[in-house]
Amino acid sequence: MSDSSRNTAAGAGWGTGERGSYKSLMPERVEKLSWLNPRTLWPARNGVLASWFGDPTGHTRDRWVAQRRADGAPADLVIGRDDPDRFSFMVIGDTGEGDEPQYAVVPGFLRASQDTRFTVLASDVIYPVGSSDDYGTKFFRPYRDYQAPIYAIPGNHDWYEDLQGFMRVFCDAPALAAAERPRPFTRAWLRSLLWHRGKPVDEQRLAGARRMRAAEAQQAVQPGPYWAVDAGPVRIIGIDTGLLGTVDAEQGRWLREVSRGDRPKILVTGSPLYVDGEHHPCPIEGGGTVDDIVRDPAHRFVAAIGGDIHNYQRYPVRVAGRTIQYVVSGGGGAFMHATHTIPRVSVAGVTEDEFRCYPLRGDSLAFYSGLYGRRLRLRRFFTLTEAEATAVIAERLGIGPTRRRQDPARVTRRVRLVAALLGTGRRPDKGARFRLPVRKAYTQLFSPGSATYSPPFFKSFLRLDVTPDAVRLRCFSATGNLEQELAPPVEDEVTIPLQPASIPLPE
Repeated sequence: MSDSSRNTAAGAGWGTGERGSYKSLMPERVEKLSWLNPRTLWPARNGVLASWFGDPTGHTRDRWVAQRRADGAPADLVIGRDDPDRFSFMVIGDTGEGDEPQYAVVPGFLRASQDTRFTVLASDVIYPVGSSDDYGTKFFRPYRDYQAPIYAIPGNHDWYEDLQGFMRVFCDAPALAAAERPRPFTRAWLRSLLWHRGKPVDEQRLAGARRMRAAEAQQAVQPGPYWAVDAGPVRIIGIDTGLLGTVDAEQGRWLREVSRGDRPKILVTGSPLYVDGEHHPCPIEGGGTVDDIVRDPAHRFVAAIGGDIHNYQRYPVRVAGRTIQYVVSGGGGAFMHATHTIPRVSVAGVTEDEFRCYPLRGDSLAFYSGLYGRRLRLRRFFTLTEAEATAVIAERLGIGPTRRRQDPARVTRRVRLVAALLGTGRRPDKGARFRLPVRKAYTQLFSPGSATYSPPFFKSFLRLDVTPDAVRLRCFSATGNLEQELAPPVEDEVTIPLQPASIPLPE
C-alpha cells in the first residue's frame, strides 16, 4: 500500500511521479467536457427550470416506479441477495464524465475491489445530461473488467433527460408513454415550453455498449430508481433525490416502510446529509426529512453515504447514544469540488479533530491556485506550492498542519491574499458568513472540469467490508500516478459497529 496524502506530498500525487496506465483503457477519441461551454450548459437547464416553475420529477418518478411494478418488479422494491454474513462491496460516486479523471480511477478501483460482491454507484452516472448515447464510454467501457453487478441511484444530471437512459440501462425499462399536456398559461406549461427532452434510446448503439459488460456475473436488474438490497447482515437503501435534492411523498412513504426492522442499515443518497460543515437533512414532500428517518434509533441506520459533491468527507455524528457515520463520496471521476473552502468544522457535535476529508484542504488550495494561475495567466502570483497551501490553511483554521513537515513553509502576504481570493475557509468566528457565495463563485463558475488532464486528480472511492459485528469503511484515493494506481492509498478508515452494546434492539 502506498503512502497516503496524510503522510507525504508524494502520497498526494505531487511531484514527478510516473503516470499510470489508465490511458490504455480509454477510447482513442475522448470528448473534453467543459462546464464553461454553453453547448454543455443549455441542455442541462432542467434543474434551473424546476427551481423556477416547480419540480416535476416526483410525478415522473412515480410513473417510472408504477411501470416497473406493473412489469413484475417486487412491490417493496427490495433486492434479495445470497451474500454471506462476511462480504465486501464498493461505493463510487459521480463518475461519468468519460475523460481522464474518470478512467484514472479504474485501475486502482479494480485492485481494491477484488473479491467484492457488488458495487453501488452513488449519483450522476452520466454527465452532462444522462443520455443513453453516453453509456458506452462513460459506464460500460470503464467498468467492463469489474466482474460483479453494479447497482446505481441517479443524480441530478441523470434526470436532465427525465431518467430515460438510466431506467433503460439499470432497470431494463421501456420508455414512458407521453405525459398529459399541462393546461396553457400555467407554470407547468411555461416549464414544458423550455424543458429539455432527450432523443429516443438508440437500441442498436446501446446493445453494442452492453456487450462490454455481458458476463453473467456482471448482470443485475434493479426494480427502480430507488431500491433496497438485503445483503448478508445489512440492508442497503438507495434513494433518488432528483433534480433539487428532495424526496417525493411516495418515495418518503416507501423509505419509512423499508427502514423498519432491526437489520442494520446503510443509506446511499444522491444528496449528502452533512457536507461542507453544514447539515442538509433532505426534506420529504408532505413533511419530515430523510435525516429524521436515519436518526430514529428504531431504524438502526449506521451510516449515510451521499454523492453529488465531488470529494470525500466524513462526519461521525452522535445520535441518541450511538454514532452514525455521515459520508460524502462523490470523487469517482467528475471534476473536483474544493475542500479548502470548508471552514473549521463545528456541526452536530463534530469538531475539526473528528472530521476527515480528501483531498486535504492544503492540496485542494494548491490545486486550485495552479488552475487559476494557468487560466488567468498569472502563474507566478496565483500558484502556491503544496507546502505554502498547507501552512496557510493551518493558519486560517487555527489547526496544526494535517501533513507533518520538518520545515513548515513561510506564510507571506501573497500566500494569504491568494488563499483569501480562492475562498479558503476560516474559523467560524472569522467571516464564515461569506463562504457560500465565495464557494459558488470559485468552484462552480470556474470549475476545473475542462482543465484537469494531468495528475494529481484527487479522485476517491469506498470499500466496505461487512461482518456480523461491524462494517469497515475505507476511502481509497486515485491520483493518476502509477504508484497510487498499483497500490491505492487508504486516505481514511473507520470501523462501524453493527451491534452497539449500549443500545437495546427495538422490539
